[in-house]
Amino acid sequence: MKREINLIIQEVIIVEGKNDTNKIKQAVDADTIETNGSAINEETIQLIKHAQRKRGVIIFTDPDYPGERIRKMIQQRVPGCKHAFLPKSVAQSKTRNKIGIEHASISAIRDALRRTQEEITNRRYSSDITKMDLIALGLIGKRDSKHFREQIGNLLAIGYTNSKQLLKRLHLFQISKEELNEAMQHILERGD
Repeated sequence: MKREINLIIQEVIIVEGKNDTNKIKQAVDADTIETNGSAINEETIQLIKHAQRKRGVIIFTDPDYPGERIRKMIQQRVPGCKHAFLPKSVAQSKTRNKIGIEHASISAIRDALRRTQEEITNRRYSSDITKMDLIALGLIGKRDSKHFREQIGNLLAIGYTNSKQLLKRLHLFQISKEELNEAMQHILERGD
C-alpha cells in the first residue's frame, strides 16, 4: 500500500467540535479552532480573527444547516476566510443518520482541503457569471432549481447554497461561465 505524503495546511482550520478536529488531524497536519457548535462566543470570534491575521483561516464546517449558519456567522465577522466543503453524501455516518466532517473519509477531507489550496494558488480569472446566467441554466426560479443547485454545489465542490448565495459562492471560488456550463451539462446528461 502506497503511503500518502502528509499534507501540511498553513492556515488554521475552523471546525465545529473535537471529533472534527480528531478527524482533520488524521487526514492532514494542521491546527484547528473549534466553535463548539453554533453558539460561537465572542472569545472564539476574536481567536479566529487573530488566526486570520497571523496565518489565515479555512472554514470547514459540516454540510448541513447548522454548519452553513456557523460558516456565515464567521464570514460576516472575519473577512477574507477561505472555505473548504464536503458534499453531504461523503460526510454521512454509515451507522446513524448523522452528517459531519467526522464521518467523512480521510481522502475526502484531504481532497476538500487540497481543492481549497489549489483554488487560492490558481486564481487566473474572475468569475464572469451573472444572475441572468443562473436563471437561464435553471439554477434560480424554477421548480427543480434547488435540486440543481445541490448537484452543482457537489460537482464544483462549493457546497450547497440558496438562490441568493449561489452567485456569491461562484464568484468567491472564481468559477467561470464555461466551468458552470460544463458542470450543468454533466448533470443533465447524468439525469440526476
